[in-house]
Amino acid sequence: MGKTTGFMEYKRRPLHYRDPSERINDWQEIASLPSEDLLQEQAARCMDCAVPFCQNGSVLAGMTTGCPVYNLIPEWNDLVFKGRWKEAYLRLKKTNPFPEFTGRACPAPCEGGCVASLYESAVSIKNIERAIIDKAFEEGWVIPAPPKKRTGKKVAVIGSGPAGLASASQLNLKGHSVTVYERNDRIGGLLTYGIPKMKIEQKVINRRLSLLEEEGIQFITNVEIGKQVSMEELRAQYDAVILCIGATRPRDVQLKGRELQGIHFAMDFLHSNTKSLLDSNFTDGRFISAQGKDVIVIGGGDTASDCISTALRQNCKSLVQFDIYPERPKMRTGENPWPQYPIIHKMDTAQEEASYSFGKDPRSYSTSAVEFLGNEQGAVSGIMSRELRILKNERGEKKKEEVPLTEKIWPTQLVLLAIGFEGPETPLVQHLQENPNEKYATNEEGIFIAGDARRGQSLIVWAIQEGKEVADQCDRYLQNKQSV
Repeated sequence: MGKTTGFMEYKRRPLHYRDPSERINDWQEIASLPSEDLLQEQAARCMDCAVPFCQNGSVLAGMTTGCPVYNLIPEWNDLVFKGRWKEAYLRLKKTNPFPEFTGRACPAPCEGGCVASLYESAVSIKNIERAIIDKAFEEGWVIPAPPKKRTGKKVAVIGSGPAGLASASQLNLKGHSVTVYERNDRIGGLLTYGIPKMKIEQKVINRRLSLLEEEGIQFITNVEIGKQVSMEELRAQYDAVILCIGATRPRDVQLKGRELQGIHFAMDFLHSNTKSLLDSNFTDGRFISAQGKDVIVIGGGDTASDCISTALRQNCKSLVQFDIYPERPKMRTGENPWPQYPIIHKMDTAQEEASYSFGKDPRSYSTSAVEFLGNEQGAVSGIMSRELRILKNERGEKKKEEVPLTEKIWPTQLVLLAIGFEGPETPLVQHLQENPNEKYATNEEGIFIAGDARRGQSLIVWAIQEGKEVADQCDRYLQNKQSV
């Protein structure tokens, strides 16, 4: 490493975030990168550690730590420190086909495994990754790289989220002809319609899609396989099919009053908002509006935070977030040792914006909704909640239970359910089973499955890695198959 004592000499510096008073009034990206000099200083904080836990994705205690796409993090940190940005980009592209996405939307499990966090704080790996790819685009280093020859084999990829795009990109580079099918009117899956534009502006997504098209990938929108086109028709046209359809079936709650108007799944709220923004800058009115409403978001994850940021930009009247967990500690506890992903109290950009708008953190911890209340028009008007406590049994297992006599009524006219996903929506996968002897292959020849559709709701980096790996598996299959 070029600066072996950098982690002791320099403090961690975060991204520059626009002031909440400014950013809640638009849908532009909220963060900008520091100067090159400061980024090189931050890269100097990367230690010459014997075992770089940052670059090897592992699941510890049910959580991801380290990088699932196996980014060569110490190598490109060192190159950035030395000002060798193009070489850093070439190192980065070896493992990650879409660093502009992960550099913006990934929760950075790599930083959870960073050895420097044991001394003071983790290296700002995610920021440096974004800086490398943004500079690569600015300098013109990112150019289309179509294959030199075609194999004559054709592959259909169903779904255009991170897993679908990664598998399509890798198979195209191997010379196969790839067509990506997307049921929505725009390519990108959750990158386009699930993540608000202040996190990833659409021009960032479109820039990469244009490159993929120039490399020879064909995209077909507004086609849902199983409806407009049957799986049988698809299999007759292609040598292989890869299902990257995500796990977009939302988890619901079975509470009294669930049928009331004004209770929506988070993804319906986010999707309609983004589509209206991209279609008409909201002039079509075809979105779920939080304007002037008391909003309650149920859930504690990234999707819940996205709902908060979106509701604030729609000028909601008030905002509360129900979190079933107690407030996290400020530092790791003995139950959450390094290199596990740190379960600590964090104020993300959404809570920061809500605190600016309403003077306090929107989260109500250890809170569970127990009943939805309605008015005479059949619309939701409130939620009854109870506090939760965590108990341990004799085996040390934790269990949540409601605390009697802690009922509270919260006024609301808009409830957003952001409590996770249960699996794919489509019946395409109902009869499929993963082949126990071949990862990503199914019990039907020539059909593969990857991403959230295979592993369940997960991180963008796992989706990209699964897209890469399923492409390798599909390529091996195609090498031994006659073309259709």
